[in-house]
Amino acid sequence: MFKTIKNDLPASIVVFFVALPLCLGIALASGAPLFSGLIAGIVGGIVVGAMSGSNIGVSGPAAGLAAIVLVAINSLGYQNFLVAVVLGGIIQLVFGALRLGIIGYFFPSSVIKGMLTGIGIIIILKQIPYFFGMDKNPQGDFAFLQVDGKNTITELLNAINALISGNISVGATVIALIAMAILILWSNVLSKKGKIFQLVQGPLVAVVVGIIFYVVTQGGSMNLESSHLVSVPVPDSFDSFKSQFNFPNFGALGNMEVWITGFTIALVASLETLLCVEATDKLDPHKNVTPTNRELFAQGTGNIVSGMIGGLPITQVIVRSSANIQSGGVSKMSAIIHGFFLLISVIVIPKLLNMIPLSVLAAVLFIVGFKLAKPSTFKSMFSLGWKQWVPFMVTILGIVFVDLLWGIFLGLVVGILIIMIKSYQNSHFLHKEGEDVDDGRIKMTLAEEVTFFNKGAILKELDNIPADSFLELDVTKTRYLDNDIIEILEDFGLKARERNVTVKLISERGIEENPKSYIEFFKREIKRKYPA
Repeated sequence: MFKTIKNDLPASIVVFFVALPLCLGIALASGAPLFSGLIAGIVGGIVVGAMSGSNIGVSGPAAGLAAIVLVAINSLGYQNFLVAVVLGGIIQLVFGALRLGIIGYFFPSSVIKGMLTGIGIIIILKQIPYFFGMDKNPQGDFAFLQVDGKNTITELLNAINALISGNISVGATVIALIAMAILILWSNVLSKKGKIFQLVQGPLVAVVVGIIFYVVTQGGSMNLESSHLVSVPVPDSFDSFKSQFNFPNFGALGNMEVWITGFTIALVASLETLLCVEATDKLDPHKNVTPTNRELFAQGTGNIVSGMIGGLPITQVIVRSSANIQSGGVSKMSAIIHGFFLLISVIVIPKLLNMIPLSVLAAVLFIVGFKLAKPSTFKSMFSLGWKQWVPFMVTILGIVFVDLLWGIFLGLVVGILIIMIKSYQNSHFLHKEGEDVDDGRIKMTLAEEVTFFNKGAILKELDNIPADSFLELDVTKTRYLDNDIIEILEDFGLKARERNVTVKLISERGIEENPKSYIEFFKREIKRKYPA
């Protein structure tokens, strides 16, 4: 792993600057102590990063769990809630032992791509107020409805109105524009000029320039207020640092609500992790495949450790993972090192961290968001046809206007409905030949798999066969036939005689034309080919 340190170290710095405000913001949105978000980020980097089989995935507190955590903390109290986090981790270990990591593979590619694009759009939309120094709540709230009662649209409208009226933070806007210029220049020009520009990443330079800007402009017309800066808890002594940790109250194990919360955390965190694993594997330029059951073990261990010392629940998260990929991270060392950076920074340099302007970090996240939601992605998905485009767009709209999990759920539902519609219409399971020739001969060929999804279409086609016709029914390619379809064909055998329809059944055993024992023959053939 250390062979790729020249790639992983710069990437870890970028992930660190992306993760720091997100850890704090998700803790705020969850109604938890701010330090709990940092604990989850540290454990997600060091513990989960070391155990995970993913080369480029980064774990930490997840915005998708914020609503669940907020309700649970209000209902149980924080120390009882930590018991649920530990239980959630144990249940994830059970999920891994049961090999449930395969679940992530059952989500359509259009939904996964929609998830990535939707998150990219959310990142961009959420950073606009910070870019202009308008939103004074910490970052990390990725749901449509925000912790302060506002929503994405109202925040954007406020930012636009402030921009038009000139009622913005001049200092925050100026340094954000400078940071954006540095990032674009570094990415498009300087990174191709020499190794030094590849080793020292643009986001680090932008952050350093932001700190210098804050120090230089203090007391001036472009002075940045403390609300426009990162806010890391600053302990006065070792005792005050130690007091920031909370520990679970295991006396609450008898409370059924704690167990329900633990199972909910395990289920949602596992699902979000598996979807992020699928997404990051698609983004990975080296196309590594993450062992999903091992990932559940890693996440479960991370949640046990995080819950034991007062941290929030952990999942693999796409924002940090995509930032890692885009910054050139190659191995799991980038995730691990970013965790150590979080740990060292909150102990050694919290005051320095609190000089970083949020608008600079907004500029960094703008770039991350744009790379996830590139216009070329929309173009390529549209070119694939409506069956890919519709679930893709529904997922995006659900994520932008509700939240991550609802967006994925809606996209999956639409994807399943499209499969059912196309299965109903699918010409491959019912192929008709010769109906344009006026000799009364019709050929129908059943596909390899015919299920109850096809029931309506087959009924319609069989009922439309005119009287006095000759039907050639070919089942030689069929390998699975649902019992519903068998019943339909049995019933049609009776109707065929009444309507003087001659039936020639073609199977692997041969051909039989309009036998008196048609139904028995068909039953015999089905039982032989598809034994229970």
